Amino acid sequence: MNITVLAVGTKMPRWVDEAVGEYAKRFGRDIHYTLKEIKPEKRGAGVNAAQGMAAEEKRILEAIPQGAFLVVLDERGKAPTSVELAGYLKNWQQNGEHICFVIGGADGMTDHLKQQARLSIRLSSLTLPHGMVRVLLTEQLYRAVSILNNHPYHRE
Repeated sequence: MNITVLAVGTKMPRWVDEAVGEYAKRFGRDIHYTLKEIKPEKRGAGVNAAQGMAAEEKRILEAIPQGAFLVVLDERGKAPTSVELAGYLKNWQQNGEHICFVIGGADGMTDHLKQQARLSIRLSSLTLPHGMVRVLLTEQLYRAVSILNNHPYHRE
C-alpha cells in the first residue's frame, strides 16, 4: 500500500523530522510511506490569505499522485477513532488505493481543494501546530497498521 502525505511547510524543527521518520520506518515492507513538503506561499507584499492558499493549492494538486484517494485534514472533517482509521486503511488496502493525505498551510486550504477530497478528517478539535500534525498523523497511520496486524502497540 502506498501512503503519501503532502504537507504545506518546510524547515520543520528537527524533532518533527525525527518523530515522523521513527514512525515511518516502523511501517515495514507492506506500506510505502512518503512525506512531501509543499512550499508555502509567502504572505505580505500584496499577497493575502486567499491568494496564498490558491498558490499552495496549485502546488498541492500538482503533487497528488495520479489516481490517489485524496484525504484532507480539516478542522470540520470527521473525527475517526484509531480503530475507525484502521478500518479505512483496510478498505483502501483491499481496493488497492494509493492514499494521499493533505495538510494545508497556515491559513488552511481552499474550498475547491477540500471539495476534491473523497474524505475529510480531523485529528483533534484543537488547533495544532503543523509540525505536530505531521507527527500525529504518521503515528496514527502506524497505529492503524498495527491494529490491522494485531500488533500489541495499540491497546483498548
